[in-house]
Amino acid sequence: MPKSELIVGLDIGTTKICAVVGTPTDDGVMSVVGVGIHPSTGLRRGVVVNIEQTVDSIRKAIEDARMMAGCDPIRSVYVGIAGSHIKGLNSHGVIAVKGEEITQTDIDRVLEAASAIPIPQDREVIHTLPQEFCVDKQPGINNPLAMAGTRLEVKVHIVTAAVTSVQNITRCCSKSGLDTASIELESLASAKAVLNDEEREIGVALIDLGGGTCDVAIFENNAIKYTSVVGLGGQNLTNDIAFGLRTPMASAEQIKIHHGVAIPDLARSDEYIEVPSVGGREPRRLSQQVLAGICEPRMREILEFLDQELIRSGLKHKLGAGVVLTGGTSLIHGCQELAEDVFRLPTRIGYPRRITGLTDMVNKPKFATAIGLLYFGQEESSKNRLIPVSTTKELVTHDSIISRMKRWFVDRF
Repeated sequence: MPKSELIVGLDIGTTKICAVVGTPTDDGVMSVVGVGIHPSTGLRRGVVVNIEQTVDSIRKAIEDARMMAGCDPIRSVYVGIAGSHIKGLNSHGVIAVKGEEITQTDIDRVLEAASAIPIPQDREVIHTLPQEFCVDKQPGINNPLAMAGTRLEVKVHIVTAAVTSVQNITRCCSKSGLDTASIELESLASAKAVLNDEEREIGVALIDLGGGTCDVAIFENNAIKYTSVVGLGGQNLTNDIAFGLRTPMASAEQIKIHHGVAIPDLARSDEYIEVPSVGGREPRRLSQQVLAGICEPRMREILEFLDQELIRSGLKHKLGAGVVLTGGTSLIHGCQELAEDVFRLPTRIGYPRRITGLTDMVNKPKFATAIGLLYFGQEESSKNRLIPVSTTKELVTHDSIISRMKRWFVDRF
């Protein structure tokens, strides 16, 4: 397979590290040719707390994906970032147009004006996302290039992250022998994989129920309006199961995945679960209803926190398409029904879209972020800025992340 056609997405999560190798097709579909997944032990709530453990997991996930894809050693990846340190805010910029029509230089200038906000030294901008342009007070313009006007405005959504968190992710990739082609907010990557154009247009909330955090992204009029991260996730549920059933954490995780129920009424009274004990004691058999009694309070608490986040955004009443849940925790039996009860909005589970190849392996909500990173890389490659997977350590020189994202989103519109 030609090396220049390969794109690698790396999802560095709290409970798992997932590497997916894909190649774009002519019809815009992503063909997945390699997958590697390994337990993550070096992160807490999306933040790296142990470099060596994280590097070890990355190397194993990357090597598994490489072997499955049958390609040369992977040297460049598109990486997702999450964690409670992520903050999103809206900003506004305005400039006077110098010539008779709006040029790309004018667009760059107004985006820079919108990005000129005070940011603490311990934070950095990872995304500047245009929402809409306004020419001479005429709003709702996607691309003002070549339009006549004297005043150009833009509304943007700016995402910032802790500098140390970004540096630690980059350092982990570097120690794994990988170049970081770009870093993208995981909720935006997941949205690329699971949302359709109609949902983005009429208003939708994408919630990625991850292991350590829950990431929220709200879209309306085909633009990002709000992002946030809630510091709760599936790992909290695993902890409750381990404590409530007095079983090891690894066993609690498997019980959650295979037998977890978010609504007690959906639990079967005649289904029993073999629960390993600690300290060499004999395993026990417990009813699934006992497990549901542990799962339901924690799942409801997480969803209620997320509902408060939707209310805090001021956009809940504009979610015409409701809520789309993705991420591994969304597959807990009854999660969709419980979410509809809490949010009072139509809710569905989001699966990756427009993929071929190893669909039986990756057509699951827990792969949404990694698949979305492939689409991000595909958009980069369409503008001839893809860093190829190669056997050398040649690195294409890039501008800052802010400049890359600015050019990318301007080109999209």
